Order: sequence, then C-alpha cells, then structure tokens
Amino acid sequence: MNYRKLYETGKDRLEKAGIQEAALDARLLLEEVCRTDRNTLLVHGDRAVTEEEETQFRIFIERRSTHEPLQQITGWQEFMGLRFSVTEDVLVPRQDTETLVEEVMRYLRDGMEILDVCTGSGCILLSLLRYSNGCRGVGCDISEKALAVAGQNAKELGISAQFIQSDLFESIEGRFEYIVSNPPYIRKDMIPTLMEEVRDHEPLIALDGGEDGLDFYRKITREATEHLYSGGMLFFEIGYDQGEAVKLLMEEEGYEEVTVSQDLAGLDRVVYGTFNGRK
Repeated sequence: MNYRKLYETGKDRLEKAGIQEAALDARLLLEEVCRTDRNTLLVHGDRAVTEEEETQFRIFIERRSTHEPLQQITGWQEFMGLRFSVTEDVLVPRQDTETLVEEVMRYLRDGMEILDVCTGSGCILLSLLRYSNGCRGVGCDISEKALAVAGQNAKELGISAQFIQSDLFESIEGRFEYIVSNPPYIRKDMIPTLMEEVRDHEPLIALDGGEDGLDFYRKITREATEHLYSGGMLFFEIGYDQGEAVKLLMEEEGYEEVTVSQDLAGLDRVVYGTFNGRK
C-alpha cells in the first residue's frame, strides 16, 4: 500500500460517513501517522507505507468516521501559533478565540497579573503569557481533568503558570489587572442542535450556559469586581448574538467603556470593559 492509495481509502470511508471535510481530514490524519507533510504526500504518492502506519491510519479513520474531532484523534491543535495538547476533557481551541487573545494583547502591559476563568486547555492564558513580558498568570477551572491538560500544555510550552481547581472564583484569592474568560455560553435548548463533533465529543460542562446562555456571564461579571484592581479589565468571549446582552450586564455592574468587538467574519466575538472600583 502506498500513500496515494491509503489516502483514497481513508477519504472514501469518511465521505461515506458524512464527514464534510473528508479529503482534508484524511490527508491530515495521514500526515500525522506518517509524520510527513502535504508536499511529500503529493510528490511521493507512490511511496510505500509500513504495516504499522496503515493499521494506525485505519484506526484513526474509523474514529473520525464516528465524528470524533480530528484534534482529539491527533491529540493537538494549533492556536496563536502554538501547539496545544487536546483531549476529550477540554474544548478544542478555536480560531474564534484568537480574537479574544488579540484584544487582550492590545491592552496588556508588561509585568501584569492575569486570571483566566474557565481555563480549559489553558490556550488563552498560555498564549497571553508567551506573547507578553514578565506577566504572571493563574488559570482556574472546575474540572480536574481539564487542569491536567492545561498543566501539561504549560510544561510542553515551557511557560510558567499556576492552575487552580475552582468553581469560578470560589478558591481564588487576591486581585488581578486582567480577568479573561471563555465561559460556557450555549443556550441549553441549542445543545442538541450542535454539530456531532461538539455535542457528542466535547465536555458538556464547557458548553452549557443555562437557559439563556448567560448564566456564567452574570456570575463572572458580578464576582470579578472582588478580584480586579481599580482600573482592571474584564474580557469575555461571547456567542455571535450575545454582544448587547453581555455589554448590558457589565454596565449594570459598574464596568465602564464597555466595548463589543468582532472576529474576522465580522461577528460579535468579544466584550470587555474597565472596572474602577465603584458601582
């Protein structure tokens, strides 16, 4: 069996399983198994694969045919130019979330302290620490398994960060200049309509935002005031239709200069504001 034939076999299997990006996913899985790249597969399509490579590729293809996310199969996802380990215990880092990191970076000053609430894989906090100078960071999450992934990512990237198991701010002490969060924000009634890759394979605890999708925004917006220095900033990732609602929640809690910003598709994606210590 050579690269080309094995790729075609995998692509056909994924197409029959209804995988939308069958050709792309088959290629990426073959690259992962054979530790090669797209150009090598194209130029040397007649190169033979080993029996071990063929077996592993077929296992990966069968997993993908059940709509298991590609990133859970390969075990990693690129985010902000960094490679993050991914398991079924964390959300797969998404390009949309890079908008949140980029907005924070516009305001981030050297040597500041950052708290990442609902840190998951740690991709937000670790990216901010990698691309800043002398900042210190804490990530918290209710899930011990998610924190294990975040800790692994910090170790693999060589970034110093503290991770704490906490139900939002329950176990958090002290104040920070910046609090960031990509909390669960899917409306409960919308969860059954999500793509199978998300609905059936990513952690529900990281998706379910309550009846209106705003439960965590309410709690974090209110409780963050006890953990921000005066002049500190709170940043949220939001769903595309939640901008005005989250903006209003923040304004009602005394945040000033509350701003809604858009992602590359022009959709509302981030809300942030400043807390000056009074309501």
